[in-house]
Amino acid sequence: MEIRDGAGLMLYVLFLILSLVPQPSTAADSISVNQSISGANTIVSSKGVFKLGFFTPGNKASSPKYYIGILYNKVSVQTAVWVANRDAPISDRFSSALKFLDGNLVLLNESGISVWSTNLSSTPLGSLRATIQDDGNFVLKDGSNSSKPLWQSFDFPTDTWLPGSKLGRNVITKETQYLTAWKNPEDPGTGLFSLELDPNGSNAYLIMWNKTRQYWSSGPWKDNMFSLVPEMRLNYIYNFSFVSNSNESYFTYSMYNSSVISRFVMDVTGQAKQFTWLESSKQWNLFWGQPRQQCEVYALCGAFGSCTENSSPICSCVKGFEPKSNPEWDLKEYSGGCRRKTKLRCENSVANGDEDRFLLMPYMELPDLPQSVEVGSEGECVSTCLSNCSCNAYSYENGQCEIWNGDLLHMKQLSQSDSGAKSLYLRLAASEFSSSKKNTGMIVGVIVGSAAGLAIVLVLVLLLLRKRRSVGRGKAVEGSLVAFEYRDLQNATKNFSHKLGGGGFGSVFKGTLADSTTVAVKKLESVSQGEKQFRTEVSTIGTIQHVNLIRLRGFCSEGQRKLLVYDHMPNGSLDSHIFQEKNPNVLDWKTRYQIALGTARGLAYLHEKCRECIVHCDIKPENILLDSQFVPKVADFGLAKLFGREFSRVLTTMRGTRGYLAPEWISGVAITAKADVFSYGMMLFEIVSGRRNSEQSEDGTIKFFPSSVANTICEEGDILSLLDTKLEGNADVQELTKVCRVACWCIQDEEAQRPSMSNVVQILEGVLEVNKPPMPRSLHAFIDSHEHLVFFTESSSSSSSGKNSKTSTSTSSSRAKSNTSSTSSKS
Repeated sequence: MEIRDGAGLMLYVLFLILSLVPQPSTAADSISVNQSISGANTIVSSKGVFKLGFFTPGNKASSPKYYIGILYNKVSVQTAVWVANRDAPISDRFSSALKFLDGNLVLLNESGISVWSTNLSSTPLGSLRATIQDDGNFVLKDGSNSSKPLWQSFDFPTDTWLPGSKLGRNVITKETQYLTAWKNPEDPGTGLFSLELDPNGSNAYLIMWNKTRQYWSSGPWKDNMFSLVPEMRLNYIYNFSFVSNSNESYFTYSMYNSSVISRFVMDVTGQAKQFTWLESSKQWNLFWGQPRQQCEVYALCGAFGSCTENSSPICSCVKGFEPKSNPEWDLKEYSGGCRRKTKLRCENSVANGDEDRFLLMPYMELPDLPQSVEVGSEGECVSTCLSNCSCNAYSYENGQCEIWNGDLLHMKQLSQSDSGAKSLYLRLAASEFSSSKKNTGMIVGVIVGSAAGLAIVLVLVLLLLRKRRSVGRGKAVEGSLVAFEYRDLQNATKNFSHKLGGGGFGSVFKGTLADSTTVAVKKLESVSQGEKQFRTEVSTIGTIQHVNLIRLRGFCSEGQRKLLVYDHMPNGSLDSHIFQEKNPNVLDWKTRYQIALGTARGLAYLHEKCRECIVHCDIKPENILLDSQFVPKVADFGLAKLFGREFSRVLTTMRGTRGYLAPEWISGVAITAKADVFSYGMMLFEIVSGRRNSEQSEDGTIKFFPSSVANTICEEGDILSLLDTKLEGNADVQELTKVCRVACWCIQDEEAQRPSMSNVVQILEGVLEVNKPPMPRSLHAFIDSHEHLVFFTESSSSSSSGKNSKTSTSTSSSRAKSNTSSTSSKS
């Protein structure tokens, strides 16, 4: 090989020198003073959990940037948990090296320049050793004093917080550990979002934007949890602890099941997220994240960027603006924001004299940092903004004028129903608006032409309608959602002759559309919404699609006639399969388990993946429908939203529902998604037992199945004794135990102690372990005293046979006896 220039010769010599330096083998877990890491060499922890070496994030094969980092070794998806040179990448890993130099561990780039160092004072060079441990900590020690590290990566986390590491501050040295997000998924450089212990001294953790603006807090540590993180009560996955003394304050955590791989990340989205590795699907599964809504992240979309929840992409530039950097936006790095396409008049030296104008942006959450101005009218508010070259927007409401100077940050697009939605007027150059003078002739021509075309179309439509009116053929109004006429649905259902079932919301009938599609038509009762409101709400529900949610095909709204059209489920509802003693097709345990899991997935989607959290409020076997493959579909979701304030009245008249109500329904407190969790838990008991949760025996005593399950779980009794006798003991004992434990967690008296539906999904999927639950107070009292407080009554099975069963839970106080009669009379 011929070397033609001096620089090339020097690099070649350096490469030869580095190649002569002893390299650690791939089996080694450490390097010493006479070794280095270069090229593809790595060191791997003793049990093979983590490795340290050069890596390149993302897909940059053309011009890669390399970093020294710690990565999972047994996870198939490349995942870095610590990066040394996050803001100083190198371009050639073979001519770069991580080595000891003057008592420090140093990363030298391809030019021999140090781009990262442990920055320690000089130590005996011959005894130093750096080791990657199985907990993910990279530790530098002096061989003569190996018990105490001289330096460790756990003290300098980047974006990831691993089990066993600390996140806090040293009171004496004033050093702090905090997490800082990557810039984007392909750039581990220091981003704008960080998580740290409150620098003002409280024991709360804060998420900050640009180290200056707090937009989320964990709340103070109290009673072994952070006050604004109620999920921590579910202490069956992580072991949390907060330490505060005269020397330091920090938070740490460990895993109850050490085989579960988990990491806490300050994500590029500006959200703090906890992930667990799901080996079955080879992907990281989100366990928890805050803030819940991504648009709550401060200034996520940068200057003049607007955030819209559940949209793709989530950020967009407002009208008249474009991304400052399209490559960054392609990587979902929106912090650079947007720039004007056309300069404002006072910024443009060649302006043609047209005055800037304002664009109405309705239903917005107004930007941050407005300036209030005293004016007498909206016209004065407009003039005030136009007279100031730095003014970019104004808002005028109830006589109050606010203007925004400089960049507009943290804009959010809301829906019409959001209480905080307001109108913002954005200042744009006149050229961004079409000129009425220049376009008058065009507009007139378009109007005349459109009117003529519309008239022709209307005539053709009328002729077609006279010639043939198709049964059940409506018109699309919102994507695939169809607005049906009442007469069409009347014909499709043969005048509502084939009834499939019914409840407090109304009756359901089988029908057939013009294209031979079989549907279920629900005639709603007691709905008083106006036409526009009903259409708006139904359109919102109609856009929600999930494999475990029943599909809404369309609706009808003609005066007081309100109907919903769903896909027909050939296997009916869950109750018809688990409660019928003479049903020859008994659901086996595997099918029941998949029904429980699918239902949980559907509810988790409603609670956490929709723009607005949808609380079903009526989870029971009758509302879980089964398709031809017994895939569960949650039905009647969104009806609580449709009925509004009337819902509680409708609910109290529904047969079989009160046996699934959470205690907060009785106490009158606000209902949250945890009410669905309670109902789901009650339904799980019935899936296990194959009978209603409460039954009256021949001697008149009440048998309450949830108390039997809780007692068996707490005393570690025979779990198979709880199983539906029709299954003859054929069930996976571990799965049965898991389902029973989950059910007991779901019906805890305090809603904060119940898991979220996403937690339930992860447990049933096997991602998370579930500990033995505590005995709910109400069930404990029931077992101890058999004094009953009636609030479960009229189960569907007894109602359908014309009998009234007395379903109950209880308290152990003497007051429960007096409440029994009063509650029964109200029922």
